[in-house]
Parts: sequence; C-alpha cells; structure tokens
Amino acid sequence: MDQSFWAVIEDYEARARREDELHSTLSAQDARRRRDEMLLPVGRASATLMSILIKEAGAGRILEVGSSYGYSTTWLADAARTVGGKVTSLELQGPKTEYALAQLQRAGLREFVQFRIGDALASLATLSGPFDFVLVDLWKDLYVPVWEALQGKLAPGAIVVADNMIEPESARVHAQAYRERVRATAQVTSVLLHVGNGLEVSRYR
Repeated sequence: MDQSFWAVIEDYEARARREDELHSTLSAQDARRRRDEMLLPVGRASATLMSILIKEAGAGRILEVGSSYGYSTTWLADAARTVGGKVTSLELQGPKTEYALAQLQRAGLREFVQFRIGDALASLATLSGPFDFVLVDLWKDLYVPVWEALQGKLAPGAIVVADNMIEPESARVHAQAYRERVRATAQVTSVLLHVGNGLEVSRYR
C-alpha cells in the first residue's frame, strides 16, 4: 500500500462522509431514489480484513460481485498486486465502472482489475473460475442467487465474504436468507463477524 493508494482511499472516504451527511437530510423516498448516486462503501475495517485474508491465503483469483464506484475494488486490487493475482469485478452500471477505473488508474492499480459490465448473474454464468476469494456486495435480494451461481466456481479453500449482514436494517431479511443458504451447503464453514456492516465469511473446504 503506497501513497497513491492511500490518496485514493482517503478521497473515497471523504466522499462517503459527505454522502452520509446528505443522506441524513433526505426523506426515505428520496434516499431510495438517489441510492445509485451514493458510494455505499464496505468501510475501512471490512476492507482491511479482506485485504489480510487475501494476502495471508495467497488468494490470487479474486471475484467481486458488485463493484459500485470502486472503493472495495481498490482494496482488492492492492491485495491482488501483493499476491500476484487479478480481480474480476462485476458491475451493472457503466458510469460507476468508469469512475472506478479512474481511481484505479490514480492508485496505479488499473492492470490488476478486469471489469465486466452487465447483469451479475448473466456475467457469472460466463465465468468458469475457479476463484480463491469472492466478495458479494450488490443488491441484497440477489445474494442467494449469486451463491447458487458460485457453485462449481470455487477453488478448494476459497473464501467468500458477503457484506451488509447486520446493517442496514432493511437488508436483514435477505441477509438472513443468505446465511441460512450458505450454512446449509455441504463442505462450507461460515461465521458472522461484527465488522463494519456485518460480514458473513465462508470457506469452501
């Protein structure tokens, strides 16, 4: 992690603080309407934990399902650089990917990420894997279908991290459904960590 990386991360986090202040002034209806404008990052604690997991495991084949504006992508790319790996990042909206690409370029990490723009489930269907590390962080009603799509694409020992298991409250029904489905999967051990907005960390044995 060099100075360029931290400059980008600090800019992201400054944006997140501004958006948090704005969000607190919006009605529930306006917040829903404008949610695609918001960064909605995993946060530094969660990102740091994922970086450590990747580096310690030497997990070079990294998949991100839902990059948004690229905060987590930048952390994953930095970890990929350390282990000699690469990130495949799936995002529905092209403008978000363009923003993320600009930040990755600033951080000197552009070469470590390949973006696929489009529906996440459709993109997953085209990927053979296997993946050593997966971050799942898109709309929460898609978590269970994404888990199903990952079957057969995980390497032995693969780690899958799902964000927003505790917060926001509106996501808890889908988060619970995801945890139940994951924990019912053979050869998977899984734990809920009270880090950031809540992470379900699962390992495929």
